[in-house]
Amino acid sequence: MKKIDSFTIDHIKLLPGVYVSRKDNVGKEVITTFDIRMTAPNREPVMNTAEVHTIEHLAATFLRNHNVYGDKTIYFGPMGCRTGFYLVLAGDYKSQDIVPLLKEMFAFIRDWKEDVPGASAKDCGNYLDMNLNMANYLAKRYLENVLTDISEKNLIYPE
Repeated sequence: MKKIDSFTIDHIKLLPGVYVSRKDNVGKEVITTFDIRMTAPNREPVMNTAEVHTIEHLAATFLRNHNVYGDKTIYFGPMGCRTGFYLVLAGDYKSQDIVPLLKEMFAFIRDWKEDVPGASAKDCGNYLDMNLNMANYLAKRYLENVLTDISEKNLIYPE
């Protein structure tokens, strides 16, 4: 079988950043999938499921309520390897196009102190697996260490 595109990225060289993972055409619309890489694969500890789950709830809530990107948000969810997330948007974008959105989103997550949206037995299949304090910390870390002064090496996949 042919290797899928995401398995052809050199994860040994991959840095935390914002990458265009793929672009697909659905009818006349371009769909852009972003790799929101929060940790250096195979070199840093992965995120635990509780904070990944919390970030997922907060980010999805933020994105779907965003005044510009709300209607363009198709999906936000974790990578199985727990080193980041995928964001799927309707539209033809470059990585740098969404850096302002991600700065806003990760500041939102960093600053969230209330109950996590959707963290109830009625709303979520695993509502007890949440860690808001670690989600706040990881959002702050990603915002400060990656997004604030992001460079090209964190926007384009390594060769």
